Amino acid sequence: MSENLHIRAQRLLAESLVEGIGATDQKWLNEHLAGCTDCSMEASSARELVHALRNVPIQTPRDLAERTQMRVRLRAAEAARSQESGLGLWVVAAASWLVGIFSAPLVWRGLSWLGSNFGIPKIALEMGFVLWWAVPALAALTIVLHQRNTNAAAKGMR
Repeated sequence: MSENLHIRAQRLLAESLVEGIGATDQKWLNEHLAGCTDCSMEASSARELVHALRNVPIQTPRDLAERTQMRVRLRAAEAARSQESGLGLWVVAAASWLVGIFSAPLVWRGLSWLGSNFGIPKIALEMGFVLWWAVPALAALTIVLHQRNTNAAAKGMR
């Protein structure tokens, strides 16, 4: 049971040094540190370390904020372009389906004519009709995958 108390004390100590803890947890931690020399020494070392880290001078470039803002703007523009291209793809896909629906009777008549005049088996005609619907979807999928690979490659180069 006492090891669980030490683990709890270590967890609360870490939380108190970074983000703060509630009053009841702080009271428990103070009482535990008053009675446990090992945890008290660890707490003292951790406080000294955090104090030393907070006092380390850090040199930042003068234009860091401007560069960060520029990166954020570029990323926002890239995200907007990505959304626009996605919308365009949906419009093209919807148009493709509409054309497919309205031209299906003509395509079927054309395939039937080919079958009756050239002796093409019915299964081949049915496969041709399925391809009439599948090819635009496969083309759209190819475009989407190509765009994703291009975007991934561009992000990897940065």
